[in-house]
This record gives sequence, structure tokens and C-alpha cells, in this order.
Amino acid sequence: MPSGRVHEAINLTALGLMGLAYLAGSPKEALGEPRVLAFTVSYLVGTFLVTPDLDLAEVRVRAKGRWGVLGVLWWPYGVLFRHRGLSHTWILGPLTRLGYLALVAYLLWVFLEGVYAYLEGGGALSLHLRIPSLPKEVLLSTLLGYYLSQWLHLIADGVLPDRDFRRRPR
Repeated sequence: MPSGRVHEAINLTALGLMGLAYLAGSPKEALGEPRVLAFTVSYLVGTFLVTPDLDLAEVRVRAKGRWGVLGVLWWPYGVLFRHRGLSHTWILGPLTRLGYLALVAYLLWVFLEGVYAYLEGGGALSLHLRIPSLPKEVLLSTLLGYYLSQWLHLIADGVLPDRDFRRRPR
């Protein structure tokens, strides 16, 4: 199986080729579009920070290292999902990482609200989480960029899209 560096090289090469194709077929003004930025950022996040190999609980993974001290937050994910199990499926695998990340962010937010309430002497909380509404095109571009980065990783690992539907020999 490819190393983390090889996975990253494959994804960056594909992103470069997609960028060249996009530049060849679009006017230069299209580069500043929010959906292009959303696609690119989510693709890079999926390549470097939120990869299928985060399911390796005990092993040093490049993506965990990039999280710095927060890399420890991915240890429970590695315990929950065995390597190349559900986390290495085409649809649910990327969703497990997004769901896990959302859960960790929510728990961190609840903790910070509690600390804030404690420091304020039990008064009313004034921390308000406001999630900006984004156009559908930007959200779709974000999901597409993230999923494409995950799928390239799975292809390099030899995981085919029909893996979940094939019967495994007993």
C-alpha cells in the first residue's frame, strides 16, 4: 500500500491536472469564485488533515502529526474504526470522519461554554455559535473536493467502489 507521502503526491498531481483543465476551459475571472476556493480548500483538507488513514489508532500517521497536539483527538476514531474497515468505504468512510469531526467540535464547544459560564459566575452564556449560510453551489463544491480527495486515496489503496457490494469469501 502507498505511504502517506505517495497518497499526497497522487492527490496533488490530480489537483494540479484539474487546475490546468479548469484554467484551460474557464475565463480567468472564474478563479476567484467561492466554489473554486471551497473545492480547493476542502480537497487539500481531505488530502492533508482528514484522511482515511486516521483510522490507524496506534500508528503514527502524517495527518495526525499535522494536527499537532490536537492529533490526539483522532485516537478514539482509530479505536472505533478498524483500518480498512468502514472508514475505507466510498460513501460512509468520508462521512464517518466528517461526523466524528463534527462531534468533537460540538463537545469542545459545550466544554468551552461550560468554562465560560463557570468563569462568569454562572451567569447567562453569551457565547453564540453562528454558522453562516452558504450557497448550495459552495456546499456542493466543498463536499465534492473533500470526497474526491478521499476517493483518490481509496483508489491508490486498491479499494474499488463496489467493494461494499461484493460478497467476501468465508
